[in-house]
Amino acid sequence: MNTRTIYSILLAAFVAVTCSCSKKVSVAKNEPPVVIANPNGDGMKNPFVTQIYTADPSAHVWADGRLYVYPSHDIAPPQGCDLMDKYHVYSTDDLVTWRDEGQILQASDVPWGRAEGGFMWAPDCAYKNGTYYFFFPHPSGTDWANTWKIGVATSKSPASGFVCQGYIPGLESLIDPCVFVDDDGQAYLYYGGGNICKGGKLKDNMMEIDGEMQTMQGLNDFHEATWVHKRNGIYYLSYADNFDEAGKHNRMKYATGKSPLGPWTYQGVYIDPTDSFTDHGSIVEFKGQWYAFYHNSSLSQNDWLRSICVNKLYYNADGTIQKIIQTDISGVKK
Repeated sequence: MNTRTIYSILLAAFVAVTCSCSKKVSVAKNEPPVVIANPNGDGMKNPFVTQIYTADPSAHVWADGRLYVYPSHDIAPPQGCDLMDKYHVYSTDDLVTWRDEGQILQASDVPWGRAEGGFMWAPDCAYKNGTYYFFFPHPSGTDWANTWKIGVATSKSPASGFVCQGYIPGLESLIDPCVFVDDDGQAYLYYGGGNICKGGKLKDNMMEIDGEMQTMQGLNDFHEATWVHKRNGIYYLSYADNFDEAGKHNRMKYATGKSPLGPWTYQGVYIDPTDSFTDHGSIVEFKGQWYAFYHNSSLSQNDWLRSICVNKLYYNADGTIQKIIQTDISGVKK
């Protein structure tokens, strides 16, 4: 074998190796980044509202770029959920400094509500065509368990000026409204409790159901606290389950689907039980990072004096959700 032949073989081998390495580098660049969870937590200090007791956080980012949270309000001294009758709003532009926007609604502002007041449970808010719609559950009679209505208050501002406009007619006596507005502007209402979860389209007036409510199929051990969000074309329905073992209670689970009304495919637990008898959460993207909101009882050590919390939430490459790491008032893992 002469020198020219040996050189040609070596050159061909070098080119092959170089091309192979180049391809590997190109593939690596196209792979999604690997998220490495900090075992000590993400630094979020929880709970983030400490002046009053709050629960059931519904989080949204509106056109002004701020993140707004609409929670329910636990009243001290605790009496189960009977005395919950006021709603505050909190907002932030950095998830560090929070502003109490003040009280936006209370039971006495609801002309069709039960005379005894109370029972203003987990709310939600939506925006459409220049108006903010605040959805809240409230009974219309003394027999509160069988007279739940989904009330609607409206405002031109996200955190003030809400006026009760009535309630959505024709619904069953259920709780925990959630309203999701899809990319095409169609709004959907979800609600439920006691192992029943239903969803359906809202008319453009946001005050009436368009068609019939449908039972959401494919959920695993649904209890309450429906929340729907969308990411990369996938719809996510999250909720609290009925878990009750060894002194631990509600977990937050989720399911995915290709349509706002399912059918849904159960995916698993994304928040383990907190130190509270209940949990209720929401998921929202803010400035390129996703967050999971929920509540615990770490300030009061009482199941019915709860406090709202937030931690960073991450997705796997296949769209499934990684379990969040709950943190305490110092921002470290609980």
